[in-house]
Amino acid sequence: MSRKYTVSVVIKNIIAWMVSIVMMVPLLLIFINSLKDKAQASSMGMDLPKTLHFENYLIVIERGKLLRSFFNSMFYAGSAILIAILLTSMAAYVLARNKTRLNRFLYFFIIMGLAMPVNYVSLMKVMQLTHLNNTRIGIALLYAAIQVPISVFLIYGFIGTIPLELDEAGILDGCSPIRLYFNIVMPLLKPVLVTVAILTFMDAWNQFSIPLYYLNSSTKWPMTLAVYSFFGQFHKEWNLVSADILLTSLPVLIIYLLGQKYIISGMTVGSVKG
Repeated sequence: MSRKYTVSVVIKNIIAWMVSIVMMVPLLLIFINSLKDKAQASSMGMDLPKTLHFENYLIVIERGKLLRSFFNSMFYAGSAILIAILLTSMAAYVLARNKTRLNRFLYFFIIMGLAMPVNYVSLMKVMQLTHLNNTRIGIALLYAAIQVPISVFLIYGFIGTIPLELDEAGILDGCSPIRLYFNIVMPLLKPVLVTVAILTFMDAWNQFSIPLYYLNSSTKWPMTLAVYSFFGQFHKEWNLVSADILLTSLPVLIIYLLGQKYIISGMTVGSVKG
């Protein structure tokens, strides 16, 4: 290894560490202030708490009804993941393996959703006509639908890296199309499916506008709306607000840290072919 290469790697690592530290400052600020009392947290400074107030988290969970909101968010995110993985992976497989003009058009039509904004007025009419407005199932379906373009795009590219000979061997062994997909192809899609699952979870967990517009009942609110409501009631108690924000952000951080290697491999491998 040359000296020049070593110096270059060290400089890049230093820059990466500096950027990471800067990105972590807001989270550290929230964490520190979540352990302070009301008076000390009012300035939202980086000074350490004089005494640790872990009871802030218990107060937030009780007053903010976070347990109910947590299970709502888990239902929305979990349902969206199952729907997105199952439907988009099968659609991407058909579109990638049968490259007819119609399928090519459908593929580009679907991924146009990456650039198209959500029309909330038209969507409201659709939700009302289908009686899905202000329902948990309706929100879960919306979350899954939003992930369709990016999911199809990623899985379509990943399927291009799987040899077609595997499909042919499965057909020769007497596999039906359904069995061929679920027994042979789907297990090979694990990296990109985990990537889709993590991205879907993060997007569903952080959604704010959709539940705000399409959920009228506070008992069905996810954690993002619970934080919004809690801030409106306790906006002067920054220690409680900080604890609320931290508890809401924690599941996303854990899921991302556990699955970051799959996100990288799923995106890089799928980008080789498309």
